[in-house]
Amino acid sequence: MASLSYLYKNRAKFSVTSVAFYKAWAKRLLTFNELMKRNYRRWKLLRKGADIHPTAEIGLVEVGGQKKKLTIGPMSFLGKVQIALHDAVVIGANVCINDGAILLTASHNTQDSLWRHVKGPIIIGDYAWIATNAIILPGVSIGKGAVVGAGAVVTRDVKDFEIVAGNPAKPISKKRIEELNYNPCEFLAANLAWIKG
Repeated sequence: MASLSYLYKNRAKFSVTSVAFYKAWAKRLLTFNELMKRNYRRWKLLRKGADIHPTAEIGLVEVGGQKKKLTIGPMSFLGKVQIALHDAVVIGANVCINDGAILLTASHNTQDSLWRHVKGPIIIGDYAWIATNAIILPGVSIGKGAVVGAGAVVTRDVKDFEIVAGNPAKPISKKRIEELNYNPCEFLAANLAWIKG
């Protein structure tokens, strides 16, 4: 979504004589710096081998390890997130990962006298939402449309459309609706300035 060409082509258009035209361009100019920063962060990860869709939004992501192990799908948003890439992290389309979330693809085996690494990939399905300060541990798959509650520690796979919370994360009684058709990137102020004006 942060692609300038995408935003320009899909911008809200107003008559030059309308107040809305000037309001829209004022918002666009005021948020332009943030838009450029997100594009630069994506470019830096791409340059180091990450596979990031041009419409994905990259916030203040801190990525350790081999960047080529990172894949981010279309229209996904990552806020201020920490990712440890000892193994692959695959993030689907329309995923929202909020500030403070941590994705760990390796840990230590507490039952091993040599304290060796245990690692595994993290797979996050389309339309999943990882809330603030959630921690996803090695080898976990988050299903399509699943929700991980704020501060949850996910040690096991989460099913499609399941909502989990707590430490360790456990399913709660409600399930998420299955007909999802939203774009988390549209809610960012810099993008709204272009799309809605």
